[in-house]
Amino acid sequence: MEQEHETINHQRRRVLQGFAAGVLTMLLPAVKAVAAVFTPPPKLPESQSVYRVIGKAWVNGERVQAGTRIGPNDTVKTGKDSEIVFVVGDHAMLLRGSSHLKIQAKDENDVASLLIGGLRLFAGKLLSVSRNKGMRIETPTATIGIRGTGVYLEAGPDKTYFCTCYGDVDVEAAGDGTSKQAVHSLHHDRPLHIYRDGPPGQCVHDAPRLARPNHTDEELLLAEALVGRVPPFAE
Repeated sequence: MEQEHETINHQRRRVLQGFAAGVLTMLLPAVKAVAAVFTPPPKLPESQSVYRVIGKAWVNGERVQAGTRIGPNDTVKTGKDSEIVFVVGDHAMLLRGSSHLKIQAKDENDVASLLIGGLRLFAGKLLSVSRNKGMRIETPTATIGIRGTGVYLEAGPDKTYFCTCYGDVDVEAAGDGTSKQAVHSLHHDRPLHIYRDGPPGQCVHDAPRLARPNHTDEELLLAEALVGRVPPFAE
């Protein structure tokens, strides 16, 4: 019975992925139009970490300035109604207001490296783009394996909203290793809710796209441009 249930779930995921691919094909002219009118900024110089700050942001407790450097092992926080867009190596991030993010190093013994091994979003809202194959994002309710993607998430104490904007991820509930999903997304195909509590195997659920999305394709285009790339949907 359990094997039959898993087969049905697998078939359902295949149908949803095929449907999403078809929808993307229909929407492709509109997506390309967004990319065509968007004027990307130049790649951020290696000597610069911060692209912009709106409101208040802090790195390791110090107020962010134009010349603030951000790297692995740093903690970034934002005030209410604030935002910071920044780059670490080939990884670009947009952190919204009332957020608390810890950047974890790929190799803690290599203090000069800008390679990111993981991100811990204790609270708040984060958009992240990377081609780093082997990074992990943690929230109070989820552990997410990243394989080179653009993602957006909103982390709370009881629930995480997670959108794979494009790419491949492995999602697992922090409190239940049997609640997990492997997601392949072309363009915001399968947003998820990951809950802190729930029956075994049922803490990860498909979620509707946010009625008033807190992340846009223009923001993904911006983030990728800051590290010299374009998102797959605009190629």
